[in-house]
Amino acid sequence: MFRSILFLGGVILFNGCLQTTGYHTSRATVLPDDEYSSSAVDTATFAGGCFWCTEAQFQQLEGVDTVISGYIGGTVANPTYKQVTSGRTGHAEAINVVYRPDVIGYEGLLEAFFIAHDPTQLNRQGNDIGTQYRSAIFYRNETEHKKAEYYINRLSEEKVYDKPIVTALEPYTTFYVAEDYHQNYFTLNPQQAYCQYVIVPKLDKFKKVFKERLKK
Repeated sequence: MFRSILFLGGVILFNGCLQTTGYHTSRATVLPDDEYSSSAVDTATFAGGCFWCTEAQFQQLEGVDTVISGYIGGTVANPTYKQVTSGRTGHAEAINVVYRPDVIGYEGLLEAFFIAHDPTQLNRQGNDIGTQYRSAIFYRNETEHKKAEYYINRLSEEKVYDKPIVTALEPYTTFYVAEDYHQNYFTLNPQQAYCQYVIVPKLDKFKKVFKERLKK
């Protein structure tokens, strides 16, 4: 399914959820127009299906300090997991990726995002179906917006996927941190059936693609 593609001048080879506390994160520092932020850490927000899966994958990357699972893009304040999974709040299961721009840039996170899930599935990932599982990038500023848009356009032009990319570009709004039991889910529940049959295969593929950029 995947072929080699150009990415910002380089070549990338692709192979082939407790009640919420009401706390929400603040907006991340706005990135400047150059490649990396001058701040020590920054935050990027992605939705790519069940956040257990995307969290586990992004945690592997060198330069990623923390991954927080939560909800964004909806109309209900302080939503619970039950409300979000009903599909009626408009939220997506998403992750806030706290990263060090001097180690991994926003472009590197975009690359990881498109490996971590299938961006051609509309409002679903496999058997997880609903708008809460949509593919989306929540940009904080115009720089992130342009980079994400550019990357999607290149993937489409190079026909990396057999189907059109349906990833939505949505402005960052309020991010509600998910219930405690959703955080660090795979690490704490590795033998759970969903982890074994859904997350492990994705994680194995992810590690192969990014074997030179994994945490030691």
